[in-house]
This record gives sequence, structure tokens and C-alpha cells, in this order.
Amino acid sequence: MNSILKSKEMSIAAIVILLCVILTFMSPAFLSPGNILDILKGNAVLGILAVGMTLIIITGGIDVSVAAVTSAVWVIIGKMLVLMPDSPVAILLLFIIAPLIGVFFGAINGFLVSRIQIPAIVVTLGTMSMINGIVLYITNGQYLNSTSFPSIFLKFANFNVFGVSILTIIFILIAVFTWFVLKYTVIGREVLAIGGNKESAVRVGINFDKVQIFVFSYMGFLAGIAAIAQLSYTKAVDPNGMLGFELTVIAAVVLGGANIMGGRGSIVGTFLGVLLLAIMENGLILARIDTFWQQVVIGVVILLAVSFDHIQYKRAKNKMARIEVEA
Repeated sequence: MNSILKSKEMSIAAIVILLCVILTFMSPAFLSPGNILDILKGNAVLGILAVGMTLIIITGGIDVSVAAVTSAVWVIIGKMLVLMPDSPVAILLLFIIAPLIGVFFGAINGFLVSRIQIPAIVVTLGTMSMINGIVLYITNGQYLNSTSFPSIFLKFANFNVFGVSILTIIFILIAVFTWFVLKYTVIGREVLAIGGNKESAVRVGINFDKVQIFVFSYMGFLAGIAAIAQLSYTKAVDPNGMLGFELTVIAAVVLGGANIMGGRGSIVGTFLGVLLLAIMENGLILARIDTFWQQVVIGVVILLAVSFDHIQYKRAKNKMARIEVEA
């Protein structure tokens, strides 16, 4: 119990609770069931992508092409949906095709990072630029709305279970599944081992290339699911709709306690980080703060959170070094 109370996740949870209390005093509508469900639904795409980003950051990598990949899949399935029959087959095909396209893009990133040994930031910056350029060339920046989509898809997009949106349920299921993979499977433990100490992990027989290809492919897989969620939420396709969104995804993971240099992170922490970011944005909207100032406030909070986390990490490391010297 003492370990749980001192955990990073508990600190983030305390901040989330404190923020909820403050925002409730500022606007009583904040804690209404409808507003809470809208927050979760509106940030399902962010949550799905943040879960995948957590694995990459744990291994010491980063993927800034995630928004570009999601946009590409979003455009592809949007155009495919126009041609699909108005039957449940359309939804089934979406959940097969979209993740496969995402895995393809993710595997390319993973291959270049692991086999060619190009830094992840360089690889994903390159693929981000190429994918964004191709998407804008193909679409010419044109907007595609829901009037051309099958009615079965619109029913799926609006589907609720006891008042909870299907998008929120998908996000929660993905978070739980990824937590299980990290905690109870061999590949999950290899991801954590690589993040903890790459050299030691490789010496004991862990295949670094396999782990890198897995985390980037899984990120691509979740980008495909996120594209379906984004299409369901907006009921339209906007080729420019996710420009810069990768920074928000990374911010949510870092706010959740992940070390941007690798070695530390958790799905529970990421879930809380997404919730914290979503609550801040929603609270600023309810407080009628100008959009530009919202970005400034959120940026300041992210900087403070990362700085505080890094200071704590350095203090813990120095304390451990002193103990080893004294021993």
C-alpha cells in the first residue's frame, strides 16, 4: 500500500481529482454525467494513440509520424466507405483493413529504426513529411462529409452501451489489452527490459530488432483503430484535421509519468495523463478562456510536469549513487 501511495500514477490521480474539484467550483456543469462522457468520447482517439506511444517511449524511441499515419488511414477508409455496401460487412471490413494499413506504415518505421539503425526521430520525421505530402496530393485538401457514408456506419458511430459511447469502450478495451500485454506476455516484458537497460537486455538474449518492429507495428495498428474512431467521431474526413496532433499524443504520455528518454512508463499512467489533458482543455473551455490562451496554459502545465518529474528522477538517481558509494 505504501508503494502504491508513493507511485507516480497516484500523484497524477491526485492532481486529476484536485483539478476536478477546482473546475466543479468554477463551473457546476463540469461534473455532470453528460460532460464527463463527452470528455471521454472526445479524447478516445488521443487515448488510443497515447497507449501505443507509451510502448515506443518506454523503449527509448519516439514516433512523430503517428498523426500522419492516422490521417492517411482516415482518408483511405473514408474513401472506401463511400464505395462499401450498406451492411454490417462494411464495419467488419473497416476493422480489418484500417489496422492492416496502419501496421504496414508502422512496420516500415520499425524496420528502418531497427535494421538500418536510423534514429527514431529522424525516421518518423521523414515518414511524417512523406505521408502528409502524399495525402494532401491525393485529396487536394478536399473535405469528405458523411452524406456519402452508409447508414450502418452512422449507426455504429452513434452506438452507446448504457449511455457510454462505443468510442470510449474501444479506448478502454485497448488500454486494458495493452496493459495485459505489457504485464503478462513475453514481448511485453521484453519491451520493459529494453527500456530499463538495452545493453543488459540484449546480453541476456532479447532480440532488440524484434522488439522495435513490434512496438512500431503496434503503434501503426492502433493508428488504424484511431482512424476509425476519428471517422466515427467527426463523421467526415479532413486531410488537415490531425496536423500537429502527434505533439498532443506525446504530451499525454509524458504527463502520465513516462520518461521521454525511455525506461519508464505505464498504461495506467498514460490513461491518467490523457484524462488530465482532457480535463484541462474542457475546464478552460467551460471557463470561457480564449483558445490561444488555452494552448499557453496547457503548454506551461506540460513543461512544469516534465520538469518536476525530471528533477525527481535526478534526485532519486543521485540518492542511489550516494548509497552505492557509502556501501
